Amino acid sequence: MSIDHRRTGDQASPAKTGALGGISPYAVDPAASRGRLKPEPPSATRSPYQRDRDRILHATAFRRLNYKTQVFIYHEGDHYRSRLTHSLEVAQIARSLARTLRVDEDLTEALALAHDLGHPPFGHAGERSLDAAMEDGGGFDHNAQSLRVVTELEKKYASFDGLNLTWETLEGLVKHGGPLLGPKATKSAPESVLAYSAKQDLELATFASVEAQAASLADDIAYNNHDVDDGYRAGFFTFAELGEVPIAGRALAEVRSVYPGLDGPRLLYEANRRLITAMIEDVIAETSRRLEALAPRTAGDVRHAASAVVAFSEAVQSELDELRAFLAARVYRNPRITRIMGDAEGVVADLFRRYSLDAAVLPQEWREQAPARGTQAYARHVCDFIAGMTDRYALAEHRRLFDATPDLR
Repeated sequence: MSIDHRRTGDQASPAKTGALGGISPYAVDPAASRGRLKPEPPSATRSPYQRDRDRILHATAFRRLNYKTQVFIYHEGDHYRSRLTHSLEVAQIARSLARTLRVDEDLTEALALAHDLGHPPFGHAGERSLDAAMEDGGGFDHNAQSLRVVTELEKKYASFDGLNLTWETLEGLVKHGGPLLGPKATKSAPESVLAYSAKQDLELATFASVEAQAASLADDIAYNNHDVDDGYRAGFFTFAELGEVPIAGRALAEVRSVYPGLDGPRLLYEANRRLITAMIEDVIAETSRRLEALAPRTAGDVRHAASAVVAFSEAVQSELDELRAFLAARVYRNPRITRIMGDAEGVVADLFRRYSLDAAVLPQEWREQAPARGTQAYARHVCDFIAGMTDRYALAEHRRLFDATPDLR
């Protein structure tokens, strides 16, 4: 096994000096990893979390993200974010946060890259459709599906299903948004997460590491800013309208004061740069304040804290809520987006019903592995198949199985 059995993941390492420029005492220590469900020899050249990151990058599910919707369907234009480019932007911001907070950058990056592996085709529209289809079978949650991808659905290694990631990466994947059990939980634990945690206890009633919390906030920073970019490029709002949102208005005003007369894509990019910087700096300041108050000496102290330690300040959180409300009204609920996503939900629902009724139309590999039709296990099998689809594959399958398929434009 790739750990020293005399140590646990919550013990401080001698390498964790906490000195300026060194690793923080509350960082997760790769030398003290709790290891993998299936023991493996350690790598001679990579830490456990570097190895996790590399396995995620080489995963089939990661490649598929290139043709999965972030906000706009892949054929809407080459410049809009896909679920893959979103994940890469999250990873860049997450590493910046980790470096400044002096925690493990590789674990943080691995979590950022893996956080959306379970997203189905057509983004949240696909998720809503699968959740409705699985109402009597445990529902569908993309975070829980990410866990299924890395522990079960990737089938490429000779010795195990999934990617056999470390405990710390799996813990961060399911708990990056906070505890899933107990008084600190903000949402209930999906059945598949509970089932996996029964095999390898992910301590669902505690917070995740600083690394996982940083990856989660990086996700917020990335999508808020790139959705502003994509929404403006789509013509869904003007700079004057965006400027009415305080946090965005300040960024626009700052750019205009430095570059009078600047407009269009350059103004948009310069404002976005400043927005991202402002959000990152606020997270670092607020997180530093919380860490100073908590004074954690180990990663375990962070996990057992009364609240999250990586966070926006109350003032910036309030402004971000205003920005999210603006994006919801102008982008996510734009009539064109809602029409397309309504059609997309129908595509996913059609596929689920058809596969549920007739296993013979599944691809050979999925047909041969299918449990008995009519069981909850079979429904989950169909759900797994659809969740792994790209937008374009889902549309191709719909065209194969049905007489008419919406254009989604």
